[in-house]
Amino acid sequence: MALTTLPVQEGGAAARARVADPLNSEAAVAGRVADLERRFGDPWDPANPLGHAQILAADERGLPQAEAEELLDGFGLNAEFVPAALGGRLVRADTLARVLRPVFRRDQSLGTGYGAFSVLAGASVWAAGSRTQQRWAADLLLGGGRLAVSYRELAHGNAFLRDEFTLAAASDGAHTLTGAKRVIINADRARGLVIVCRSADGSGSESHSTVLLDREALPAGRVRDLEPFPMVGMRGCPVTGLEFRDCPVPQDSLLGQLGQGVELALSSFAFTRSILPSMVLAGGDTALRTALRFATCHGVGGRAVERNPQARRTLAGAFTDLLICDSLALAATRSAGLGLGITGVYAAATKYLLPILLRDAVHELSVLLGSSIYVRDGEYGIFQKHVRDLPVTSLGHAGAAAALSTISPALSTLARRSWLVDPASHSTLFALREDLPVLDFRRLGTSAAQDPLCAELVAAAESIEDGDAEFSAVLRPIARHLVGELRRLREAGAALAPLSRHSLANPHTYALADRYTLVLAAAACLGVWRHQQGGQDPFLAGSGWLVSALLRICTRLGIGTPANAPGPETEVFGELSRRFTQSASFDLYDTPLAAW
Repeated sequence: MALTTLPVQEGGAAARARVADPLNSEAAVAGRVADLERRFGDPWDPANPLGHAQILAADERGLPQAEAEELLDGFGLNAEFVPAALGGRLVRADTLARVLRPVFRRDQSLGTGYGAFSVLAGASVWAAGSRTQQRWAADLLLGGGRLAVSYRELAHGNAFLRDEFTLAAASDGAHTLTGAKRVIINADRARGLVIVCRSADGSGSESHSTVLLDREALPAGRVRDLEPFPMVGMRGCPVTGLEFRDCPVPQDSLLGQLGQGVELALSSFAFTRSILPSMVLAGGDTALRTALRFATCHGVGGRAVERNPQARRTLAGAFTDLLICDSLALAATRSAGLGLGITGVYAAATKYLLPILLRDAVHELSVLLGSSIYVRDGEYGIFQKHVRDLPVTSLGHAGAAAALSTISPALSTLARRSWLVDPASHSTLFALREDLPVLDFRRLGTSAAQDPLCAELVAAAESIEDGDAEFSAVLRPIARHLVGELRRLREAGAALAPLSRHSLANPHTYALADRYTLVLAAAACLGVWRHQQGGQDPFLAGSGWLVSALLRICTRLGIGTPANAPGPETEVFGELSRRFTQSASFDLYDTPLAAW
């Protein structure tokens, strides 16, 4: 590939000062979100060429929506995927997710096909690429091009090490690439290819490598596109495959060193496993908004939604689930910016838990629509599309088992060294709009020794006094029950053999990891609530949503909750109704939307 150089940021604390660049100030980020909303316009307007009607029509054709991609070209969305040191706008993971939410709120196929997989592919380049490779990839994206990545696997549940490409060494020291993968998003549209390939025999962690290829520089006839793969969800997202036949690979194509492919992938996952679910939850926003729109216009069970307690509970519960999801995603993405050692564990927890919460919330909402759930067009057809899209976007490049396999080995160390020992010390994790140090992709792969989220859980539980919150009668005992659950997790985790093969993948440790993700979600909610006190958002500073969130988490954990305690349903449903009426997002940010 043609090579130019550009210095990139160096590691170290001095190079990671908090950002003061006006481009990445809160006002600038909010401005870019508002700009995207304005460009997309009212999705329910039949005359809007970027509205739901056109999105559904493109989905039926199984094609990307060309007008929407042109809009994102004009906005320069690819600049959001490129580090600021290389001329882009990427400084923080949490703000990247915020900017992509207007896209996912309209069409998850568009968000995934146009943006998300360039983000996933780029993470490997920014983490391990040479200055030359980074400059080339940055110029490609900034010029409107695409990157594709070969992590996803069809036949093995997204275990990207199976059925792989093979990188073989020739006698002259050169390498050739052989093999085929059936499912790669944007494979036929991307010039830049990030390929994970087997480079040695055996099953060890050094058996795979990663290469960055310029599709246009590869010899004709040595690489070909496979047929499009039919999808039930994300039908408008280009999904094809690639086949290499003894394709020569340039010597400067390796990302990092030979045999570092698995290490690089796991390091990149510490970023991608939290950023993608944080974007995808905007699809849950649209599902909830559509269900509420239907219930408002048509009622539920022959009654207006205001006079149907079960419908109100369902809607308020789905809203609460979105707030739980965003609280955990916020902590995980901001952990990446702080370079915490536990970032990879938090990202895996986000990757595992958010799809479960979103799936269950959408399932509960579907009951409100009745037979309209099956409609694929018209005013409410967008709900059915999000029902189909959410499971696909949630799987991404690593499934639930892979996420739990990342969490399980850390349980023993955290139980012995951190839980119920470390003081709360990272309030920045819960600051929705505060600056962070520049995201350093080379610091994402360190090991977990401290758990600031669980430390926050303990500190928050101890800080709640009787009568200091509207629902204190239920809040204090719930928080104490959750600390008790953490104590039980510590006892079980301390009994595990540290990093043993037995502790990596078995039903017992997976069950512990599952419960741990729910404790993390509760801790994130408590952290958001505690650090919003005295802030400008009275809803997040109030305890109603928090009690609702913790009750739902305790139900999943099977933890008993106080009987006959006053519930916050009226308060939560009132906030949901306000945001619906005033066209604001259903996440932590309460972002103004185009007329919905």
